[in-house]
Amino acid sequence: MKKLSIIMSLMLCTSMMFAQGVKFEQEGTTLDKAAAKAKKENKLVFVDCYTQWCGPCKKMIRDVFPQAKVGEYMNTRFVNIKIDMEAKYAEGLSKEWQVSGYPTFIIFNADGKEIGRFMGGSDADGFIRRVEEKSTVDAAANSLEERWNNGERGDAFLKEYLASLTATYKRDDADVVAETLLNGKEENFANDKELADIFMKHVNNPFASSFIYTAQHPEALQAIVGERAVEMKIKSVLGNYTQNLFVKKGVNTVLDENKFTAYQALLRRLKVKDADHYRLTVLISNAEKQGEYIEYVNYIKEYLATPGLDASDMTLANWAKPFSVPGADETAKALMIEVLRERVADIEAGKREAQTKVGNMKLSRPTDELLRMIIQTMETGKLPNQ
Repeated sequence: MKKLSIIMSLMLCTSMMFAQGVKFEQEGTTLDKAAAKAKKENKLVFVDCYTQWCGPCKKMIRDVFPQAKVGEYMNTRFVNIKIDMEAKYAEGLSKEWQVSGYPTFIIFNADGKEIGRFMGGSDADGFIRRVEEKSTVDAAANSLEERWNNGERGDAFLKEYLASLTATYKRDDADVVAETLLNGKEENFANDKELADIFMKHVNNPFASSFIYTAQHPEALQAIVGERAVEMKIKSVLGNYTQNLFVKKGVNTVLDENKFTAYQALLRRLKVKDADHYRLTVLISNAEKQGEYIEYVNYIKEYLATPGLDASDMTLANWAKPFSVPGADETAKALMIEVLRERVADIEAGKREAQTKVGNMKLSRPTDELLRMIIQTMETGKLPNQ
């Protein structure tokens, strides 16, 4: 009877464990720690890469992970961890793991090697099905990676490998493979619709030979995808690359001067019409990161004074954000207020119109009113009507 009671108690405990849904390790648990535990327990590691603002992430946490059948499946097979990809403890992981959308779910073996991944929310049954599918080592994908590492570079192979990387959301690796595929085809890839699409989707390095050629000779690609699409592609690549100009140095983020010099040289080489936009945007961002706020405002003033450049009212409002916090540099704040007052004066004088929309979104009030409110808040330290 006593043994029966023990057995029944164990069965009850097991049932309760399953009924609790997915059991996640303590927030902040690293992959190394989870992998060590998985090795001891003969399990895999499941990682939920999420953010606080992601709607589908919240739905998974609220509606899917608590379900008993999901817990029963996951807890017996995986050491489960959740990582807020925007938290301090996760800094750098989104780049290291090539996570570009949320939620992204990654499965690792007990040695910390990725087995598979998938993205997006689903219902309980769909989630279990996708986890099961991605928990099996993809021999074909591993073979492609091995062939790449061994130096294979034939066009057919590169297209196959690119498709595999794209399917697993490994954007950075996919971009490198796409660059390699287009190397040597700079002058004629636009005549091939497949290669043109690959360029538009995957080439995000302004130093890639295919990008440099296209920026200098856009006509062929424009004939395939349209002038506007090519213009937006070039701007997107040049603009997004500025994020790569900053590097971690201890606890600080600093501008890599060598990269910045090379980037400016590239802008000159490509004869980019609004090169000063990219240069000054970087310098404004860097001054803010370093807390050099007088320099920050001076770069903003230089931007506004540069022929051919213009900042919207909403851009000015965003540039004013560092001065809305207590303890902001009073001298720099006064300089920023001057900038905002000058814009309001231009609107009042009819030299420019206040914005009433941002894209297709209608604003609750014209931007001249918004700028006045910001000025008042900066001067008094209080929100209007407080």
